[in-house]
Amino acid sequence: MSFILAEKIKMTQLPDENVGAIPVTVVEAGPMVITQIKTKDNDGYDAIVCGFKTKKSLTKPIMSALKKHLGEKVQTFRYLREFPVDDITKFNVGDEINSDVFNEGDMVKVQGVTKSKGFQGVVKRHHFHGAPKTHGTKHALREPGSIGHTGIQRVAKGKRMAGRTGGETKSMISAKIVKIDKQNHLLFVRGSIPGRHGTLLKIISK
Repeated sequence: MSFILAEKIKMTQLPDENVGAIPVTVVEAGPMVITQIKTKDNDGYDAIVCGFKTKKSLTKPIMSALKKHLGEKVQTFRYLREFPVDDITKFNVGDEINSDVFNEGDMVKVQGVTKSKGFQGVVKRHHFHGAPKTHGTKHALREPGSIGHTGIQRVAKGKRMAGRTGGETKSMISAKIVKIDKQNHLLFVRGSIPGRHGTLLKIISK
């Protein structure tokens, strides 16, 4: 199983002989550095912790933990994520994982956080069509209407109402890697990917 952390950059098109153009999302995949190796003996399971991107500073506890494992090679990573692995012997602390772990044509799972849209009404959040603009409707075009449930004296769980929209973890189960630019660490994934520009993504081979 191959995996990598990536950052969403933009959407564009690639020319294709059959359909003319293919819509793709460009993501910056890696390089990410293995910062810690977890084993069944010490932690109860096998996994690796990877760092991706850097920033100016980190909190002292996180920085101390990184120095413990990386020593002089320590970096101020912006993102630290954990990946379960089957064979822990293939990995070493300090190793880099780049976009070359994938090949063009691979089917992958892409996981990211969708765009946050704040508190929204039922028309935008649940696609209600609203009330008619005529026949006595006044100041109620986008209202949800009656919520019913008078018998149980409460609103049932799961009732579609206004509320916070977006900001949820979503996954594309079958996304195809159309093109790889290994020199610039870019992956061109067919179709759209959850999140805004700059969203952190997990890409895992199927």
